[in-house]
Amino acid sequence: MVDERVERRLTAILMADVAGYSRLVEADEEGTLAQWKAHWDTVIEPQIKNHRGRIARVTGDGILAEFASVVDGVRCAVEVQRSMAKRNADVPEHKRLEFRIGINFGELIVEGVGSAGFWGDGINIAARLEALAQPGGICVSGRVQEDTQGKLDIAFEDTGEHQLKNITRPVRVYRVRFDGATKSTPALPLPSKPSIAVLPFENMSRDPSEDYFADGVVEEITTALSRIRWLFVIARNSSFTYKGRAVDVKQIGRELGVRYALEGSVRKAANQVRVSAQLVDAVDGHHIWVERYDRELADVFALQDEITERVVSSVEPQLYAAEGIRVRRKQPDSLDGWECVVRALSCVNTRSQSSYMMALQLLDRAIELDPGYAQAHALVAYVTGLEVLYGWKPREIALARAFDAAQNAVVLDSDDDWAHFALGFIYSVTRRAEEAVVQYEKALALNPNFAIAYTYLAAVLAYLGRPKEALEKIDASERLSPRGLFQGVNNHCRALAHFSAGQYLDAISCARKAVLESPGIVTSHRMLVVNCALVGHIDEARAALEIVKRLQPDVSLRWIAEFVPFTRERERRDFIEGFRLAGLE
Repeated sequence: MVDERVERRLTAILMADVAGYSRLVEADEEGTLAQWKAHWDTVIEPQIKNHRGRIARVTGDGILAEFASVVDGVRCAVEVQRSMAKRNADVPEHKRLEFRIGINFGELIVEGVGSAGFWGDGINIAARLEALAQPGGICVSGRVQEDTQGKLDIAFEDTGEHQLKNITRPVRVYRVRFDGATKSTPALPLPSKPSIAVLPFENMSRDPSEDYFADGVVEEITTALSRIRWLFVIARNSSFTYKGRAVDVKQIGRELGVRYALEGSVRKAANQVRVSAQLVDAVDGHHIWVERYDRELADVFALQDEITERVVSSVEPQLYAAEGIRVRRKQPDSLDGWECVVRALSCVNTRSQSSYMMALQLLDRAIELDPGYAQAHALVAYVTGLEVLYGWKPREIALARAFDAAQNAVVLDSDDDWAHFALGFIYSVTRRAEEAVVQYEKALALNPNFAIAYTYLAAVLAYLGRPKEALEKIDASERLSPRGLFQGVNNHCRALAHFSAGQYLDAISCARKAVLESPGIVTSHRMLVVNCALVGHIDEARAALEIVKRLQPDVSLRWIAEFVPFTRERERRDFIEGFRLAGLE
C-alpha cells in the first residue's frame, strides 16, 4: 500500500557527489570504495551531524542532506571541502576523491516515512548547482548567498544568472571562495576576430573507455580550426576543464572570452559512428545550427573536416567565401595509429614519469602502424625531451633519439605545427636557443592558436635574455588557454623570465606557484633553489634542493653546469652559483 502522507517544508538543501566517480571506480574499484567509506566515516557524516544537519539520502557517490539553518548548511559544506583538501594533499591527483557541492534554500517535498521519497524544485535546483560546482568547490543559489553573506569566513563569486535545466526561471549562482577575499572573475573581453571554444563531446557509447575516441574527435576539430589564421580558438586543455560539467554556455563564453561554442556528442558502435554537433552563440545562447552525422567509422577524418567547414562557414561566411578556406590535414593511414596518438596526448598531460613511459609505448605503436605519421614522431621527440629536462633519462642517448624523431616529423610533413614545435623544443633542451625560436615561430605561423608553443617560446626568449618578450608570450598563451593544464609551466616560465631580468623575488613567487601546481616536476624546484639562494633565503633554498635531489638523484653541480640553458654569462654564472650557495656539490 502506498503511503500518501506528504510533507512540504522550506529548508536548506545540500547535494554532493564525487567528481569523476565512475572513472575512479573503473580504475581502482576496491581502493575508491575504501576511500569513500573512510571519508564518509571521518568527514562527511560527522560534519553533517555537527552542524545539525539531517542525512536524507545516500546513493552511490551522491548525498542529500537538509539543514534548518542556511548558515549551518554552508558552514558544513565549507568544513567538508577544507577537510577533504587536507586529506587529498598527499594523494596522487588521479586517485583523489573530490566532492562537488550545491546548496539551495527551497521547498522539499517528502513522501512517506523511513525510506522516504524526496522531490521538488528545491532539490532540482540544488542538483543543478552541484553540477556547476568545480571538484572541491561549492555553488549556492542567490537566496543562500543573501542569508550567509558576512556571517562566515568566506566570500562569494557572482557567476550571473543561469537558465538551469528543467527550471523555468533563471537562477543566480554564486561560487564559494574559501580565502575570504571578495573577488570576482571578470568576463574576458572578446577578441577582435571571431572566437570559438570546442567543448568536450559527450560519449554516448555504453563503454566508458570510448571517452578517448570522443576526445580525439574534438582534438582534431580544434586543431583544424586553429589553423585558420583569422579565427581565435581556445586551447583544448582549457575547453576540457568543462568535461562532465553541466555549465551554461553563456557562462563558458564569459569565462573563456569567446563568441561561439561548439558542443556535441559521439556514439560509436561496431563500424559505425554518429556525431551530433551544434554551434552556439555564447553571448546570447542561441543555436546557430545543429547537425547529426552518421558515417562509417573509416570516414571519421572526412567527417571531422565536414564539421570544421560547417563551423567556419557559419562563423564568418564572408571570409569563408573570400578566402576559399578548406581545412585539410594529413591523416594517419590507420585509425588505430590515430587512437594511439590521442591516448598518448592524454598521458602527456598528466606529467608523470610512468605516464610518459606509457605515452612512448603508444607512440611507438602508432609509428609501427603508420611510419609516415608526422605528429607521432613529433610527440616522441617532445616526450623524450621532457624526460631529459626532468632528469628522468640520460641526456646523450635520449636527446639523439629525440632529435632524429623531430627531424623525421618535419621531413614527413613540413606543414605540421607539432613537427616544428617538437624540433624547437629539442633545440631549446640542447641549448640551441636561436634555432629553437625559428622553429617555434614556424609552428605558430602554421597554428596561431598553439598555446603551449607560446609558452615554450617564452622560455627560450628568457634563455636569450629577452624577459619582456618572454612575459608577453606567456600572456598570449594564457589568453588562449585561460583554464588549461599549462599553468604550472607558465608560472615556471615566468620564473625564468624574472630570473633573466634579475628580479629574483618575483622569480621566487612564480616558482612557488609552479611547485604547488606541479610538485612532482623538478624544473620549478630548481628555480626555487637558485633564486632563494641568490637573495639569501638559504633555508628555503636548501629545502628546495633536497626535493630536487629526491626527484633527480643523480643531480650534481657538474650536471647543472652542463644543463644551464641561459646563453648570457651573467645568468649562467648566477644559475650555477645559486646551486653552489644551496650546498650542491
